Amino acid sequence: MAEITVYQKPTCTTCKKVYAALKESGVDFAAIDYYVEPIPKRKLKELVQKMGISASELFRKKEEIYKDLKLAEKNLSDDEAIELMSVYPDLLERPIVEKGDKAILARPAGRLKEIL
Repeated sequence: MAEITVYQKPTCTTCKKVYAALKESGVDFAAIDYYVEPIPKRKLKELVQKMGISASELFRKKEEIYKDLKLAEKNLSDDEAIELMSVYPDLLERPIVEKGDKAILARPAGRLKEIL
């Protein structure tokens, strides 16, 4: 089983950089395209807890859906934010890198060294 899991969108520039850096470092990792394999709500909640942030901090604030849903004006609970990210994957900031009991948002890609 892979030591590290990367939740990504393969067309994302930062995701590509993180993927390449992991390949180069030779660590065993699994890459999950969460547009093809959606992250279960239970797992999203676990990732948020491992990052030590609120779920709303994972919103991609430049996305149209973020603006359309007027999320900047709302004070959502973690469960509400996770529900929205599970329905609208474009809302989820990426890439998320998980290793054991820790997870980070590897944005910029240089943050990857925090978890390796």
